[in-house]
Amino acid sequence: MANKNILLLGFIAVKFILQYSLISSDYDLQRDEFLHLDQAHHLAWGYLSVPPVTSWISYLIFVLGNTVFWIKFFPALFGALTILVVWKTIETLNGTLFALILGASCVLFSALLRLNTLYQPNSLDVLSWTTLYFFIIKFIKTNHSKWLYLSAICFAFGFLNKYNIAFLVIGLAPALALSEHRTIFTQIRLYMAAGLGLLLILPNLIWQYTNRFPVIHHMKELTETQLIHVDQIAFLKTQLLFYPGAILVILSAFYALLFYKEFRPYRFFFFAFIFTFLAFLYFQAKDYYVIGLYPIYIAFGATFLGEVLQGGWKKQLQPVAVALPLLMFIPLFKVAFPNVSPEYIIQNPAPYKALGLLRWEDGKDHTLPQDFADMLGWKELAAKVDSVCATLPNLDKTLILCDNYGQAGAINYYTTNKNIVASSFNADYINWLRYDKEIVDVVLVKEGDDDDKARTKEVALFDTVYLATKRINSFAREPEISIYVLRGAKVDINRRIKEEADRKKTWMNSSKRAL
Repeated sequence: MANKNILLLGFIAVKFILQYSLISSDYDLQRDEFLHLDQAHHLAWGYLSVPPVTSWISYLIFVLGNTVFWIKFFPALFGALTILVVWKTIETLNGTLFALILGASCVLFSALLRLNTLYQPNSLDVLSWTTLYFFIIKFIKTNHSKWLYLSAICFAFGFLNKYNIAFLVIGLAPALALSEHRTIFTQIRLYMAAGLGLLLILPNLIWQYTNRFPVIHHMKELTETQLIHVDQIAFLKTQLLFYPGAILVILSAFYALLFYKEFRPYRFFFFAFIFTFLAFLYFQAKDYYVIGLYPIYIAFGATFLGEVLQGGWKKQLQPVAVALPLLMFIPLFKVAFPNVSPEYIIQNPAPYKALGLLRWEDGKDHTLPQDFADMLGWKELAAKVDSVCATLPNLDKTLILCDNYGQAGAINYYTTNKNIVASSFNADYINWLRYDKEIVDVVLVKEGDDDDKARTKEVALFDTVYLATKRINSFAREPEISIYVLRGAKVDINRRIKEEADRKKTWMNSSKRAL
């Protein structure tokens, strides 16, 4: 037992070390991370972009100092806990020491290393999927009701982190209904557990209702701008890159779930995978949405191989099986992480292009992977805005208005002047606009080459309008950002801002009509 614990702690230590060493200092935080960090200052039961759990973690990060160390700590922690849950699942399935090492290696040297570099809901989503499956396995093995209630709590927490976990239920429910465990649907304890889960997510559902279901707007916008570009063939190919060293282990899990006698009680997991995967395909989900589906099957596969590769010549294959995840991951290590400069990637695009990493959400290839390009130019933008604001005499009466949430969040995070708070009509920022202070001047942060002629509509509203500076970075996702100063408001800017915000919230009216 002591040796097992030492090995587990070793895997977790390596996990944390790798996570903190995979990002080059050439890169800033990523666009979405800024938005999530700003949610700490606007705690609510829901947001336009995500459910509330991310904001709770962001608040904790803020209390801890809001440093990059803590921002990167939590996704790394969720990745480490995923290894722990897979380890505990293998123990529950009576796996050998070799099975434990194999399962942990497969999860460690996988796409989770990249996923866990970013502070986004995805890392906790994978942990929630894996933990929920683990609780279901414990329930099947013991028939103790507590595992049903823990499953409900896990689902609720996962749901409040990312609605993606609903796909797990979409696949699991029919698989259970077709299995020998279908009698669970006639038992009151299932519905009591479901009631507990519903009670826990009810505040978010009420928030969605009161705010006219912004999740519908978000999904519609996502479908029109990103999911429409999802290539289902590419989607299938990408699945091979998530756990490259675990492909044999996952295939072994499918075989074992169908034919291995010891796994007969868990056979429905095979069909749950099929139903869930087909649901993802049908809804044209992004490829990485599926990452949380695999770790539990790695646990099944590793346990099965632990039994198969015992005794005689088969035991000699154990070191090969354990080394395979690392060996398969080494080529990805060189291209899947922002651990080299943008210049290097641009000069050596071939491996990135071959793996489809240059393909962005718009369906086109670019010079850098999208996440990498989204981690460039933000500090410089904040410094530019700081220098412009330093020239204004009434900063307390100045509004910093940005084109998008990336610009607003980056300015709020990197600014050295804590009196600066950037806003936007984009994403959650549209609900955070304030109308309780007098606005005399506006600093306008605009994406693209927006020359002075394009500012003619503001001339009638302010005494002076001029282009103050630009942030130019050819590597960034927004290569050129213009910063304008609009001084001496002639009208009530708050009223104009509110009118514009109401106009942009057309999704509220359309959702209301739909109801």
